[in-house]
Amino acid sequence: MNNDPQPRSGERIQCSASSDEPYWALVPRPLPPPDLQMDELLGLVEKASQAIGRLDGLATVLPDTQLFLYMYVRKEALLSSQIEGTQSSLSDLLLYESEEAPGVPLNDVQEVSNYVAAMNHGLDRLRSGFPMSMRLVKEIHQVLMTGARGGTKAPGEFRRTQNWVGGTRPGNAAYVPPPPDRVIGCMSDLEKYLHDQSDRLPFLIKVGLVHHQFETIHPFLDGNGRLGRLLITLLLCTEGVLSEPILYLSLYFKTHRKQYYEHLQQVRETGDWESWLKFFLSGIQEIALQATDTAREILSMVQEDRSKLLEIGRGAGSALQIHQYLEKKPLAVIPEMVKALNLTTPTVTAALQSLERLGIVREITGKQRGRVFVYDQYLKILERGTDPL
Repeated sequence: MNNDPQPRSGERIQCSASSDEPYWALVPRPLPPPDLQMDELLGLVEKASQAIGRLDGLATVLPDTQLFLYMYVRKEALLSSQIEGTQSSLSDLLLYESEEAPGVPLNDVQEVSNYVAAMNHGLDRLRSGFPMSMRLVKEIHQVLMTGARGGTKAPGEFRRTQNWVGGTRPGNAAYVPPPPDRVIGCMSDLEKYLHDQSDRLPFLIKVGLVHHQFETIHPFLDGNGRLGRLLITLLLCTEGVLSEPILYLSLYFKTHRKQYYEHLQQVRETGDWESWLKFFLSGIQEIALQATDTAREILSMVQEDRSKLLEIGRGAGSALQIHQYLEKKPLAVIPEMVKALNLTTPTVTAALQSLERLGIVREITGKQRGRVFVYDQYLKILERGTDPL
């Protein structure tokens, strides 16, 4: 094993567990990596930047960006949690948030719901002028983990014990992150790099480096993967690359899960940062293009459905109100709509019948009481790629 303190990946140090079984832990080298070969990366940076620009431009012309974001953040939360093994669906999360969730695996859904809250907390803090920092990372982690599985594992606190990835103990693990006494130093170096004005690397490359470094430090006992993926979007918003949190890489990482973990490990073992960055930049381009297509598809669908509703004559006004509500919450129950829209139960029921006849909504319980209505095509578009692993 190479004990050279200056290899590209970092310093490997020998440790011993309570069983006195020795193991090797990696203390990653501070960013940026030395001698980064940019020749093949610059073209990918340009393509990824153009794709993000098109997506960000489209976000500004959506009739209500917040409604689109409401659902898109939830899809990302679901995908990121699925990578960690949760079995929830998008419908489960929406039912949970409607407090109409019998039989939903609550631990899984709580985990996904916490991710939404953590994303919103991070964005609110950054928009209020709070800097991206170790303190903010801890705050976001606390929101992410409190009350969810792993919530007993020191939410909001850097770990004080050794963790590992794969295997049953550090001695047979696929990867062992820095020992606990080196975590604060590693995170401090990462924070300094985030604010290093002398670093001239393209920002998308910087984000790819930071995501990998965070995952390699693995500073918390649980939730590192979800928080590391969340940081990608927060950093893009902080720097103004995105005006809204509309780009998420979890679908790409989920689709290419094996390659994702292989690339993370390859950097740790060989220092091959270039292959990881090619994978990362390709993912940004692919997902930005997909998100642009999805936004256009939803925009077209909503406009088409509104046109249908305008033609129904009497009752079109209340039907359009229900339709607008379902754009934000594509899975809803009648009492919820009555209260939110200040309409009567018969009015909401009649409007939903009109929407059903036009094939816009579908009732999913088959019951007479506690009926749940879904904006069918909208949810189908958003659910693409969200089947549990």
